[in-house]
Amino acid sequence: MSRIGKMPVQIPAGVTVTVDNKTVTVKGPKGELVRTFSPLVSFEVKDNEVVVTPENEEKEANAQWGLSRTLVHNMVLGVSEGFEKRLQLVGVGYRATLKGRDLDLSLGYSHPVIMPAPENITFEVPDNTHIVVKGISKEQVGQVAAEIRAKRPPEPYKGKGIRYIDEHVRRKLGKAAK
Repeated sequence: MSRIGKMPVQIPAGVTVTVDNKTVTVKGPKGELVRTFSPLVSFEVKDNEVVVTPENEEKEANAQWGLSRTLVHNMVLGVSEGFEKRLQLVGVGYRATLKGRDLDLSLGYSHPVIMPAPENITFEVPDNTHIVVKGISKEQVGQVAAEIRAKRPPEPYKGKGIRYIDEHVRRKLGKAAK
């Protein structure tokens, strides 16, 4: 039995959830998300809640049960509140600027790195060493933030690179420490 799957997903005011077979559509003030789920789980909307139940008692159905409930919960949160990831650039000369909707990164390469903004994703640059990635899909926000971080991941000797705000980079001493 899934402890997470048992809990119903609360639907806040201003958000509508419709279920058509195995496709769940969530509409809210920030946008609309649509996702098709596994045939091992079923969905029911009643009393401002979404109830997710497994189709049978197989182990695979129980595994999909909690996952499906969490994905629906993230969809409801995304269209009502939205998600964001914060990144920090550490290093001399590393900076970020916005050019229209696209992100222009100066990361110590011989050329600037341009990251185009995907659909439903917005970039904010509060100052030239911080980036905020915002959107309604938690999965997409995390993926775009990971792609930005992959352009120059933090290195363990000096700590230079792009890191998440809450990320701790383990430092190495280097050869001078012998």
